[in-house]
Amino acid sequence: MIRVEVWASGGGTNADKIIEHFRLSKTVDVVNIACNRRGVGAFSIAEKHCISSTYWSRQSWNPKEILRQLNDRKIDFIVLAGFLKLVPSEVIHHYEGRIVNLHPSLLPKYGGKNMYGENVHIAVLSNQERRTGITIHEANEEFDKGKVLAQFTTSLNPAEENLQSIKDKIQQIEHRHFPPTIEAWILSNATPL
Repeated sequence: MIRVEVWASGGGTNADKIIEHFRLSKTVDVVNIACNRRGVGAFSIAEKHCISSTYWSRQSWNPKEILRQLNDRKIDFIVLAGFLKLVPSEVIHHYEGRIVNLHPSLLPKYGGKNMYGENVHIAVLSNQERRTGITIHEANEEFDKGKVLAQFTTSLNPAEENLQSIKDKIQQIEHRHFPPTIEAWILSNATPL
């Protein structure tokens, strides 16, 4: 089995959809959710699905400890699903081509440091964009700069949109497209570490 770990910083709704997607897979197993914030919903998602979870504390957030833990858990691929920290370069290099990220805009628009979640949607709304979407890309040493694997769009009517309507549209396409895109990406890179 190919062992996958999902990293999240918030509610974990995408982690939930990813775990559900792979629940009956004979190839891919989501074995852990790791979070960098205590008490977030992602821990409840891990509990709901009876999988382990890890808290990345300030002390444990260093390349040597991260790689040690990933090695102990025998992790082959990492999925960043609403994870808001820059992954250390040593981890990126060790897992080169094996870390995927989800970004809530059509990169290169609205990407980079501090462009996440509502910050992205507010920018889209302020600029009266007629479309937005998600970008699924491999992670590298910079925020939102890795190789793009897929983009999915949704139309907007600037006169009728608000922050919540954009959030809802983005979440719908994330839940629909992120899990199958992850699966195709993993299977195309299928040799476990």
